[in-house]
Order: sequence, then structure tokens, then C-alpha cells
Amino acid sequence: MAEAPIEVLLQKLYFSQSRCASRKLKKCCEVAEISREINSKRAEYIDWQEYFMATAFLAAKRSKDPCSQVGACIVNQENVIVGIGYNGMPKGCHDDEFPWAKQSSNALENKYLYVVCAFSVCHAELNAILNKNSADVKNCTLYVALFPCNECAKVIIQSGIKEVVFMSDKHAHKIHTIASKRMLDAAGVKYRQFIPKNKQIVIDFTEINWNDMNQLPATPLKNDLNGSVDAEEVKRKL
Repeated sequence: MAEAPIEVLLQKLYFSQSRCASRKLKKCCEVAEISREINSKRAEYIDWQEYFMATAFLAAKRSKDPCSQVGACIVNQENVIVGIGYNGMPKGCHDDEFPWAKQSSNALENKYLYVVCAFSVCHAELNAILNKNSADVKNCTLYVALFPCNECAKVIIQSGIKEVVFMSDKHAHKIHTIASKRMLDAAGVKYRQFIPKNKQIVIDFTEINWNDMNQLPATPLKNDLNGSVDAEEVKRKL
């Protein structure tokens, strides 16, 4: 087999080096773009309302109730969380010693006998108020997944909370919700439905590691390009 002329070999070498330089230039531009992003304000953050409602939903994950898991979050006028709660048994009543059944042939094994509210175990709203970390919750806002029942509405009014932000009103047709709204209206407590911008907010515990900005390559022009690309050309790409 005849050997390729030296001109052909040089041409192949030239194109190979050009492709290599092009890849390095692309990588450099990508790194520079990441660097530019971390030097400006992050745009994908959640707003205050999403944060508070997400906190209520996260609190609901603590509930042991097999039928309904509801969380609540109380926020003051400075956007500081002053109370968090979820539906569960009263303090001192162990979750494993009291019943969770909605209906039972044994009247004493019905969960509604051991609750503060009439329709469920200690409701999230009530627990959030009882667990508050401030002297009072006057003029605060309550974020809750489900519209408060009539029993919780009484406590909300008495506590001085001025606004209720709820996610779902699926029990709007039921008498305890109708009574709740009647009392809230009479007491001047505002309520409105939360309209989320995002359908879901994902919490990834591993994100704190792979999102470490210290893993970015140091001085890419020096380490990655090895002098094969003109720095001025890189600047024009940015």
C-alpha cells in the first residue's frame, strides 16, 4: 500500500488539531457561562408564598393519620415563620396507643373521641397556633393545605390571625366548612386560595454536594486550552 503524501498527513493533523481546539473552546465557553451565572442573582428561587405553603406541605409529612395529612404554617408581617403544625394526636397521647380508625365496631376505638376538633385529630391549624414561638399571632397569616373547619376557625379568630391562605377547598359543600366561612366573614378574617406557580417543589438531599461551585475547573484558559486557542476569540464568544 502506497504511503500518503506528506501534505495529506499534515492536512489531517491540522484538521485534528482544529477539532480539538474547537472542543476546548466550546468547553471554555460553557465554563465561562456557568461562571457568569453564579456571579449574578439566581432566577429560579421560590417566592415567599410558595415557601410558606411548601413548609405547610412538608409539615404534613409528619402526620400519622392514614386518611388525611394536613400541615399549617403561621407567618408574621415580617415574613418570619412563628408556628408550624400538622394533624396528629394531642401531646402525651402516644400515636401507637390511640386509635386511627374513622369507624370501628368498638365505640372507644374511634379516633374522633380523642380529638380537639370535631372532624379529625388535632388539626394542623390548631397545632400551629399552640406550637407558636412568639407571644401571640395577632395580624399573622396562616398557610394551610386544606380550608379550616369550623372548630379551627374559632381558634383562628380568637388568636387574632387576620388572613388564611389555603390550597384546597374540597369540602366547600360540607356544613362545617360553610360554618367556618360564616364565622371568618363575621370576624373580618380574610381568606384566599393559593395559586401555585409550580406544580411541585422537589427536595433533593444530594443536591448540596453536586451543586458545589468549588467543583468548577480552575483557570480554564490555562488548564484546558493549553494555549491552543486565542484568548481574544474566547472573549468574543462571551
